[in-house]
Amino acid sequence: MLLLTLPGTAQIINEVRAGLAQGQVAQADARLKAYEAQHGITPEGLEAMSWMARGTLGLKQMDKAEAYADEIEKRVLDQLKKQPLDSDPHLGIALGAAIEVKARVLESQGDRAAAVALLRKELAAYGTTSIRTRLQKNLNLLTIEGKPAPALQEAEYLGGKPAALATLKGKPVLLFFWAHWCGDCKAEAPLLAEVKREYASKGLVVMAPTQRYGYVARGEEAPPDRELKYIDDVRHKFYGDLLDVPAPISDANMKRYGASTTPTLVFIDRHGIVRLYHPGAMRLDELRTVLNSIS
Repeated sequence: MLLLTLPGTAQIINEVRAGLAQGQVAQADARLKAYEAQHGITPEGLEAMSWMARGTLGLKQMDKAEAYADEIEKRVLDQLKKQPLDSDPHLGIALGAAIEVKARVLESQGDRAAAVALLRKELAAYGTTSIRTRLQKNLNLLTIEGKPAPALQEAEYLGGKPAALATLKGKPVLLFFWAHWCGDCKAEAPLLAEVKREYASKGLVVMAPTQRYGYVARGEEAPPDRELKYIDDVRHKFYGDLLDVPAPISDANMKRYGASTTPTLVFIDRHGIVRLYHPGAMRLDELRTVLNSIS
C-alpha cells in the first residue's frame, strides 16, 4: 500500500473529530471512507482513523473501537517495513492511539493483566520512538498507584533547587508536569498556588517538572539555551505564585512518568508511594479531596 503525504489533507482529521463530537459516528466513518477512496492511505487518514477508534471507545462501542485499532496497527506496521515510525508525526499518533485503545478495551473486559502485558510489550518495541511517553502513561494508569514513586532527574532546574524524592520521605509531594505551550497548565496555576498555601502546614512539597520541546512561541525552532530562557519567561508571566517551586528540566522525567498529557498531576504520600496519577487538569475540589488524605 502506498502511503501518501498530501498538502491540506489534515482537514480530514478535523472533519472526523467534528463528526464524533456531534455523536455522528456513521457520518464520520463515511467521510473517512470517501477520503480514502480519493486519496488512498495517508498518514493523516490513519490519524483520522485513530480518532474513530478513540471516539467509539468513548461511546463504549468496544467491538468497533477494537476493529479500528486493529486496522490502524495493520496499516502502520505495513508502512514500517519501508520507513521509520517517526518519519511522519501522524504515523506515531495513529499507532500510539491504536495501542492505547486496545489496552483500554482489554481493561474494560476485566483483563487488566493482558492490558499491562500488551503495553509492556509495545514499550519494549517502541521505547526509543515518539510514542514511548504515551505508552508509559497508559501503563502508569494501570500500575503506578500504590507503588514507590520513580526518581526524578534534578540536575537542571528553574526555581528553587529540587530535592531528590528519596530525601522527601516524611513529606507529601505533589508533582505538576507541565509544558510551556500548554494552556490547561497555565489555567491550573492558581489552583496549585492555592493548595500550596492551604497545605503548607502539613508539609506539602510541590514540584513542577517540565522539558524542552525544541521550540518557543508560535512553534519557532530554538536551541536549548534560548528555549530554557523562554520557559523561564513563561514561568514569570503565568506562574508568578509558583516561582519558588522547583522545576526540574528533563525529558527523562516526562518519559518516566508518562506525561504525554499536560498537565499530569501525581500525588506521593509521606512514605514515597504514589496515591494519585492523573493525566489532565483537576478542579480545586478534586485536588483538595486528594490532599485531605494527608495525615
